[in-house]
Amino acid sequence: MKKIINKFFLFLCLVTFAQSAAAETKILPYFSLYGKPEYAPGFASFDYADPKAPKGGRIVLPAYGSFDNFNPYIFKGIASPETAALTLDTLGFSPADDISTAYPLIAEKFEVPDDNSFIGFILDKRAKFQDGSPILADDVIFSFNALIEKGSPIYKVYYGDVARVEKVNDRHVRFHFRPGSQNKELPLILTQIAVFSQKDWQGKDFATPAATPPLGSGPYRVDSFSFGKYTVLKRNKDYWAQNIPSRAGFFNFDEIRYDYYQDTTVTLQALFAGNIDLREEYIAKIWVTGYDNDLIKSGKIKKEDMAHNKAANLQSFAFNLRRPLFQDKKVRQAVALAFDFDWANEKLFYNQYRRIEGFFPNSGLEASGRPQGRELRLLQKYKKLLPAEVFGALPENPVHGSYLQTRRNLRAAVALLKEAGYDFVDGKMTNLRTGRPLEFEILSNTANGSAFTRVMLPFLHNLQKIGIKAVFRNIETNIFKNRLDKFDYDVAIISYPGSSSPGNELKEIWGSGSAGINGSFNIIGVQNPAVDALIEEVVKAQHKDDYIAAVNALDRVLRHEYYLIPHWYSPYQRIAYWNKFARKTAKEPVGLQFLTWWDKAAEDKK
Repeated sequence: MKKIINKFFLFLCLVTFAQSAAAETKILPYFSLYGKPEYAPGFASFDYADPKAPKGGRIVLPAYGSFDNFNPYIFKGIASPETAALTLDTLGFSPADDISTAYPLIAEKFEVPDDNSFIGFILDKRAKFQDGSPILADDVIFSFNALIEKGSPIYKVYYGDVARVEKVNDRHVRFHFRPGSQNKELPLILTQIAVFSQKDWQGKDFATPAATPPLGSGPYRVDSFSFGKYTVLKRNKDYWAQNIPSRAGFFNFDEIRYDYYQDTTVTLQALFAGNIDLREEYIAKIWVTGYDNDLIKSGKIKKEDMAHNKAANLQSFAFNLRRPLFQDKKVRQAVALAFDFDWANEKLFYNQYRRIEGFFPNSGLEASGRPQGRELRLLQKYKKLLPAEVFGALPENPVHGSYLQTRRNLRAAVALLKEAGYDFVDGKMTNLRTGRPLEFEILSNTANGSAFTRVMLPFLHNLQKIGIKAVFRNIETNIFKNRLDKFDYDVAIISYPGSSSPGNELKEIWGSGSAGINGSFNIIGVQNPAVDALIEEVVKAQHKDDYIAAVNALDRVLRHEYYLIPHWYSPYQRIAYWNKFARKTAKEPVGLQFLTWWDKAAEDKK
């Protein structure tokens, strides 16, 4: 028996050795998702940052809504994400002009095996927390475990393919992936983990909102704050990473202050009064008509359409599929036909916007035409899960803009509703089976001010023409968030951040597994096996062509389901700021990157 056990043990050792030998490992100064990085090893700084930029001065910025704690990584409370981003460093950093590559930050080097079975991080010996204690592998492991065990639900989805974390030594940690995992993006996602101090969190519950700022490792520390009102951050002059290439030229202000506002429109007057230094304009009418004053004419305040390379946010009227009335695709499609974007763009937006067509706007990853090539083959793989129309032309947003076009769209909407079992009863569009009129509420929040009211009135009027009663409610930001967290809404105006490299987060936004978890990003409640399968295809794609085909296919399927009524986007960021700042002119349009700006007064002192 002993000999058998020894032989079996020897066999396991040989197998283990054979597997490890088969996977060749490289130690690299970067991790790139596809191909070569934009910046070669030994680079001095990113193109849009100036390492010679002077330090000093302050900048005051608006933040919207409120905050009641300093832990944005949990479900409870409303935290300050700006504070976390500036006080906590991550393992790696992806610049605005090379988002698919991670460059060194806490991790000085990246350990990458050919078989993608793990990713290793070799920590910089200089990396330290703001109390001077070193950042070690134990801190990385603690941070990961805290996120998946007590963090927001998204982290279990994000890191779901991590089987275990291994401490190789005090400055070397490995994240091992589940057998068979083909999650190509996961190593890049892991570089984005914010690292907390294990010692600082001893005796504290990570799942409880943090009343005081946690010990950081980043370029700023919290100097003062008042919950719901303001946060003041002071530059950490002993910041350990201030001279490494991925940080050179960043964080030039000695002080960054965030003042909180409930309404974006209020901050325009705050800018003119000098209470804030910079704001982004979200309302087209105000951008065209609201800046005609002496401050702009004299050049004291600069107004700029700033080109960017960012994917647009997916802003929309989102249906709650948990509501029985919106579980029929024809009902959703009919409601969408009543929204007249063309009128709003001409009459309200001064033709500054483009209509969102797909689920990945301005990313270059939107589906187009009829499916073909790799995309077609991928869709055919899941043909049994898909409606036949997916293999035809893409759905198009309805064209309005004239009385006849709007009338034609409303007639088409009525025809769809009749196919769904509705008809007019006493002038109301009524479900003939249940006898209930088609009525619903559309929610927005006060951060948008009253801007959406102008857009909503003709929409509500068009719905009324076809017997649908819709009520628009603009509620306080915190209440709005709580209702979305509990999926307590009919239709809501929501916006998903755009991504030029969508991946694992798709499971949280559109995946069936997150649809029933309060606080998840699957606010709409999508539970579609075809969508789940295509998300997996996106995540596991090993080559760029396969990845693009998978995202195209996912976009096509989502569009055919009419889960939302897409809004609009601008290819520019509309920025107004006091003319006391300077910045480097970048080769590529990277949009607003205020952390690379500097105060002209500090330049003069230099």
